[in-house]
Amino acid sequence: MLKLAEPYRAGLAGTFDDPRDHAASRRWRRAVAMALWACLIAAGGALAYFMGERAAIRSLQQGTLHRLDIYATGLRSELSRFEYLPQVLSLSPDILDLLRTPADRNLQLAANAYLETVNAHAQASAAYVMDVNGLTLAASNWNQPGSFVDMNFSYRPYFRDALRGVPGRFYGIGTVSREAGYYFSFGVVDGGRQVGVATVKVNLDKLDAPWAHSADQVLAIDGNGVIVLSSEASWKFRTLRPLSSQTLQRLAQTRQYTEAGALTPLDMREHMPWSGGSGTVVQLSATGAAGGGTRQPFGPDYLLDSRPVEGTDWKLIMLSDMAPVHALARTSALVTMFALVFLTLLVMFFQQRRRIVRHRLAAREALQRAHDELEHKVQLRTEALSEANLHLQTEVAERKRAEEILKNTLDDLVQTGKMAVLGQMSAGITHELNQPLAALRTLSANAVVFHERGQSDQVDLNLRTICQLTDRMGQITAQLKKFARRSGVELQSVPLEDVIADAVFLLGQRIRQEHIELEHQLEPALCALCEGNRLEQVVVNLLVNAFDATAGVQGARRVRIVACRTAGGVALQVHDNGPGIAPEVMPRLFEPFFTTKEQGLGLGLGLAISAGIVRDFGGLLRAGRSSSLGGAAFIVSLRNGQQETRHERIART
Repeated sequence: MLKLAEPYRAGLAGTFDDPRDHAASRRWRRAVAMALWACLIAAGGALAYFMGERAAIRSLQQGTLHRLDIYATGLRSELSRFEYLPQVLSLSPDILDLLRTPADRNLQLAANAYLETVNAHAQASAAYVMDVNGLTLAASNWNQPGSFVDMNFSYRPYFRDALRGVPGRFYGIGTVSREAGYYFSFGVVDGGRQVGVATVKVNLDKLDAPWAHSADQVLAIDGNGVIVLSSEASWKFRTLRPLSSQTLQRLAQTRQYTEAGALTPLDMREHMPWSGGSGTVVQLSATGAAGGGTRQPFGPDYLLDSRPVEGTDWKLIMLSDMAPVHALARTSALVTMFALVFLTLLVMFFQQRRRIVRHRLAAREALQRAHDELEHKVQLRTEALSEANLHLQTEVAERKRAEEILKNTLDDLVQTGKMAVLGQMSAGITHELNQPLAALRTLSANAVVFHERGQSDQVDLNLRTICQLTDRMGQITAQLKKFARRSGVELQSVPLEDVIADAVFLLGQRIRQEHIELEHQLEPALCALCEGNRLEQVVVNLLVNAFDATAGVQGARRVRIVACRTAGGVALQVHDNGPGIAPEVMPRLFEPFFTTKEQGLGLGLGLAISAGIVRDFGGLLRAGRSSSLGGAAFIVSLRNGQQETRHERIART
């Protein structure tokens, strides 16, 4: 029995593998699985770092660009405060008198006092005037140690630009004051001849103070790459990159930064972030940050964003510290890796549990998470809708207030336009009234004489004539009162023939005095949906412009008024045989305060006011491409008053 059992056991042992081999195989598979799982966790951490870095850079850029817009707006606002000042100086009689007689000491003292007063009110650094050779004749700092008087600045670009008729813009360090500033210049013209240049210097160093308190590094560079403003005082008048020899030569000729010394570049290095480059990232060495000394290793990363400054060749740059970005990316990676490790442990734990219990618990947990997330989303959405509704109500109220203010302003502007037209017609109106008054004086005196002689027939005739003259004067004053009356926009059917007749009546004296041939082409019984008094103002403005346009015409001055029906309503046209409208003037015809008339003959408000009035009627005022008389043509398109009345009657029935 024993002998048989031993061979049998030996055969069985040869048939099955050794248990130690199974244990080694399991350990090997477990090690491979752990290695793969460790690689998966590392890959998840790397992916989380990548995504976290990109998201953080985008978030940082959004805030940076918003702050950049604020800084750029502030800088542009500061510059725009002084842009108009050189042009204002060029119109001063004191400046013009000095440029005509530069050797007159009294004129120089008067110009110095004027510039000193203007500069004190404007709060600029300096204001001065140069002749065509660049010699300063008068300056606001004439009585100060660093006076600009008798200094020659013909080498400055802003002087040469102003002589060419282009408003000068220039930033540099003053060769006299040794202070940096922004220069605005404008050519002074006397009788069509360039006689000098008016210049204003503005100190922008006060912008550095609020920048210095910012957590970001803010700097402004000019078109050459030179830092002109910076939150870091040591960076000022340094460059982002080495300048070329041509640029250095040009800067030396204009002496733009001569007083600043060598324009040394910042030690800056660009590199791409690990996330693939969502923005421009730079590193500054300790030398670049501190400004001077031996070169040190590069410091932390900065995100670089820039914005151009409107109206200049400057660019505003902001450097934002990337440390929060890296911290957020690391946090995302660690959280992801810990989450993956936790998930691994959770899987290992649940593997020891029964399958049904594990599935049931997982489903319950998932349902609870979905429920909580849904409630949270509903709450957030409700809050967002409430805020949006409140914001919308505020905007609606503000819009209503703005529309009311705009309407009142337009009404005032329309009334002002009426008063301006009446002022222009005052001479003709006075003549129209003076003639009947003189006749009344003569007729009344004659009536007394005829009464004494007993000639009652002649007295009766004179009295009847006096009544007719007073009726005529009453008609004139009534028409003026009607035209000057402030009226609202209440649309009704108005006969165009009556409106045109009233406008021509107001301008009758000028038509007769200047021998203007006024032609009428009016379709009978033509009505427009408008307000008659305001439409009369539009017609008066168009006729006055037509009369002014034909002032230089050789021969007969002709103006034609056309009123006709169109497919969309009615049209009222005013044609003249003047020189017409230049193509470059056409796009700006209806801009407020734009006029082609000589100074003092118009404010440039007539067409702008007329266009607004017609727009309130639901119509359109435009300039025609050609005129039947060869000059300019203006067309007023309105709705047909007869059609509108018929539609309203149908709606009521």
